[in-house]
Amino acid sequence: MAEQQLGVLKALDVAKTQLYHFTAIVIAGMGFFTDAYDLFCVSLVTKLLGRLYYFNPLSEKPGSLPPHVAAAVNGVALCGTLAGQLFFGWLGDKLGRKK
Repeated sequence: MAEQQLGVLKALDVAKTQLYHFTAIVIAGMGFFTDAYDLFCVSLVTKLLGRLYYFNPLSEKPGSLPPHVAAAVNGVALCGTLAGQLFFGWLGDKLGRKK
C-alpha cells in the first residue's frame, strides 16, 4: 500500500502543471475561505442579534447579548461547522471519487 502511494506521489512530482492543478488549488482555497469567513461572521452576527433582540436604551451597552445566549450562538456555530465538515466530507468521498 505504501509503495503504491509513493508511486502516485512520484507521478505527481514529475507531472507538468496543467489547468487541473490550478482548478484544484482554487477549489481548496475557496473551501478554506468560506469556512474561515463563516467562523469570522459569527461574532458580527452575535452583535446584530444583541442589537435587534436585546436593545435597552437605558443601559451603558445597549444591545448586547447575555453571556449565556452569546455562548450558545457561538457553540451552535462551531457544532454546525463540525457537522458540516463531517457530512460534506463523507458526501464528497461517496459522490466525488470515481472507481
